Amino acid sequence: MNQVSITQLIKQHYPSLSTGQKKVAEWLTQNYEEGALLTAFQMGRKVGVSETTVIRFSYALGFKGYSEMLEAIRSQWLEKKRTKQEEFPTEEPEPTEDTLFSKVVEEEASVLKQLLTQIDNDEIWKVIDYLIDAKSVYIAGFGSSYSAAYWLHYNLKQFRAGISLSNSSGFSPEDLCDLTHHSVVFLISFPRYRKEAIDLATWSQQQNIPVISITNRQLSPIGSLSTLTLTTEEKMESGHHSISSVISLLEMILQGMHLKDRDRISLRQQKLEQLYSSQSWFVE
Repeated sequence: MNQVSITQLIKQHYPSLSTGQKKVAEWLTQNYEEGALLTAFQMGRKVGVSETTVIRFSYALGFKGYSEMLEAIRSQWLEKKRTKQEEFPTEEPEPTEDTLFSKVVEEEASVLKQLLTQIDNDEIWKVIDYLIDAKSVYIAGFGSSYSAAYWLHYNLKQFRAGISLSNSSGFSPEDLCDLTHHSVVFLISFPRYRKEAIDLATWSQQQNIPVISITNRQLSPIGSLSTLTLTTEEKMESGHHSISSVISLLEMILQGMHLKDRDRISLRQQKLEQLYSSQSWFVE
């Protein structure tokens, strides 16, 4: 149990939970600091379910009982609290013209440090295997999430064929008609969540097409519909969603692909370089 975060554990078991247990799951993923201090009865009152439902929820996650689940929650809460105290020992003043830009860099650095504490190596390697083995990959991001989707699309096309991209405002039937269960849909979705992303994930699920998502929490509207969900800012207190953490996570995926599929990627890049050279597309 100690090797898997509570949110990852909930995500794994979420589809098989009862309606009442899903309410507990959704509340706990957003309030596990408070949950670490509650009895089963108190948590049930907070969520609006019975004490029995909370206890059965702990069994559904694989714990021997509520006490064991509570101990796991407390352990993770204390570890995160310790990390935050080390990173932010004192309350900082409001930024001024002299400090604003350095504060932005510091906040970006804190986001990346948070990413280090929550990445799951096994999940990332599973994503890499899907991207290597898939017959085709459809990348989608809508609204503000489109920029990261385009970045992945551009770089992934350097690695392999069969890569396509949504536009920033939606997708068309022509985008989807060639996708099969041998394809992968890769969704990037952050608040405010777009309906197009939910529609695409739901359709893909109905067609048995694996969905990989990068989002801000495991049980976000997209995360709960995905085969594999990677999160970049789980439980970050700021409402700002940094693209630096998303790009860093995508870079991890690309580096992992290069390590595992080096020969095929090398051959494709050689062909691309010959094409670039023959067309004089680059100045240097």
